[in-house]
Amino acid sequence: MRLACVVQRYGASIAGGSEAHCREIARRLAGAHDVTVLTTCAADYVTWANHFPAGASREDGVRVLRFPVTRERPLKAFADAGDLVFGGPTAPEAQDAWFRLNGPDAPALLDHLRTQGASYDAVLFWTFRYAPSYFGLPLVAERAILVPTAEEDPAINLSVLEPFFQRPAGYLFLTPEEQDLVSSRAGRPLVPAAVIGSGLDAPPPTAPTRPADLPARYLLYLGRIDRNKGAHTLLDDFVACADAHPDVTLVLAGPTKIAIPAHRQVLAPGYVSDAQREALLAWAAAYFDWLTTSK
Repeated sequence: MRLACVVQRYGASIAGGSEAHCREIARRLAGAHDVTVLTTCAADYVTWANHFPAGASREDGVRVLRFPVTRERPLKAFADAGDLVFGGPTAPEAQDAWFRLNGPDAPALLDHLRTQGASYDAVLFWTFRYAPSYFGLPLVAERAILVPTAEEDPAINLSVLEPFFQRPAGYLFLTPEEQDLVSSRAGRPLVPAAVIGSGLDAPPPTAPTRPADLPARYLLYLGRIDRNKGAHTLLDDFVACADAHPDVTLVLAGPTKIAIPAHRQVLAPGYVSDAQREALLAWAAAYFDWLTTSK
């Protein structure tokens, strides 16, 4: 089969649950199918600034076609639009405007779907909340498979999503609870559908060697460090009780989008390699990750 995977960002260096899920699915499908990832040149999910070169490339055996972002996210206008649409009932036009401002704005990607979409046997769209999916899926609805990666957040309640969720030809969900949530917003059961989860590679047969610079006892947060993930609340709560537990350190591994307090019991090494991640997971007393926090 000739398949397209549409996602807002793509690459081994991209930290994001939906992006990682798309990448793993695309890599595995490419072993038996002709797979093309349709994505943007952006790496940063806040500004959508172009980072990767536009055009075709191959990454881990997958053809990747990147389209330029023509406008970075206007942060003030986006925030104002969010206050409007999440503050109460609004017209569909206002909600559409929120999706446009949310971005990433890549009109050439939409043009590709409009003109070349019929050449794919199926087009898979990751996440419902970003512009490439919201505006791109209706262009190829008859062959579209939605992977909504949805959760309880204000965006899921926008009224324009009821007809949107009814448009795809099929659905892939990560959990039964997500399937129930999206079906309730669509106003009917969504079929055909499958719950596929999010696979994990088998851990190493033996624990990684403990790095010498690891604290003796630590809690690990693994994922994007920003307010949308609740990281600010975790930091505030940890600092508030840190003095009562001087032997415990909080380690936050991932790209940082908020200020990290200067505290002797808080470490933020930033984006870590796969080997560093395995070591951090192996020796942590407990851990938090993007699956355990709100969007």
